[in-house]
Amino acid sequence: MKIVAAAIAALLVTVLPATSVPASAQDKPVTLKLSHWVPPSHPLQKAIQDWAEDVKRASGGTINYLVFPSEQLGKAFDHYDMARDGIADLAYVNPGYQPGRFPVIAAGELPFMISDAHTGSAALDAWYRPYAAQEMKDVHYCFAFVHDPSGIHARKKILLPSDISGMKVRPANATIGAFVVSLGGTNVQASAPESRDALERGVADAITFPWGSLVLFGIDKVVKYHMDAPLYVSDFVWVMNKKTYDDMSPSQKKVIDDHCTTEWAQRFASPWADFEHAGRDKVKAETGHDVYQLTNEEVAQWRKAAEPLKAKWAEGVKKTGADPEKAFADFTTTLEKYKAGY
Repeated sequence: MKIVAAAIAALLVTVLPATSVPASAQDKPVTLKLSHWVPPSHPLQKAIQDWAEDVKRASGGTINYLVFPSEQLGKAFDHYDMARDGIADLAYVNPGYQPGRFPVIAAGELPFMISDAHTGSAALDAWYRPYAAQEMKDVHYCFAFVHDPSGIHARKKILLPSDISGMKVRPANATIGAFVVSLGGTNVQASAPESRDALERGVADAITFPWGSLVLFGIDKVVKYHMDAPLYVSDFVWVMNKKTYDDMSPSQKKVIDDHCTTEWAQRFASPWADFEHAGRDKVKAETGHDVYQLTNEEVAQWRKAAEPLKAKWAEGVKKTGADPEKAFADFTTTLEKYKAGY
């Protein structure tokens, strides 16, 4: 009996350590290609690295990563398709770069909707998550977020919607582009990295752009008048290639799922939000710049001028089969819940 007991004890010593190893340590290692289109000095680079490092830690080191900034894998406009096609495993996407393709999420781009990027990112993601399964069905949706609200930066002072008539404006997204056209302006298409050149060459007279990036991209060198109002935000999504996700083990998928949440949307967006918000004071401190606010009467005129945009948004949403009235009501309710509305 003693011999049998000793044999069982020896067997337990050899078996137990193996079964106590975390499942993630037995998963097949994977290295994710993470793509974005802003320079490495942009705070989004660190946000992506911090997210990926936490994924790596939580996976026991089986999910590693490489970050490709500055359009290294493809143009800014192409990042959704890059994630869909596997050129990138995860990609930073501005849905508003492709007019009409993602009509539901464009609610976040409507003027004077979101006043805070921190809570606004959480609100947008929490609201959009059910819609993403249909609108972005050919990728694995991770989360949505916004940048700090901003206004128009131009070569002349713009106070009223009528001031846009005859101007060439580089809009941040399709919704603001449609707004510009409705006001008698010309919509100039240019991605963020191309924007300064468009302004320097006179291809554009004005731009909608967040404050910190205005300095980062050198756009403050070519425009001097700055509307300080939460006229707009741009929506962004962090999306993943479906096959990359599907090929992962159950424990690895859980790690990704745990990092594709509303909480992570806000955490991911916050450093960038702080960076953009701080840019306002940097521009104010520069010589020769006019940073001005709008009166309540002027804001009312902008709001009235933007009313047709909501109707156009609703038409686009109807084409997806969703109910625009319910979607918009849910969005405003979610903004109120997160204290993110204007």
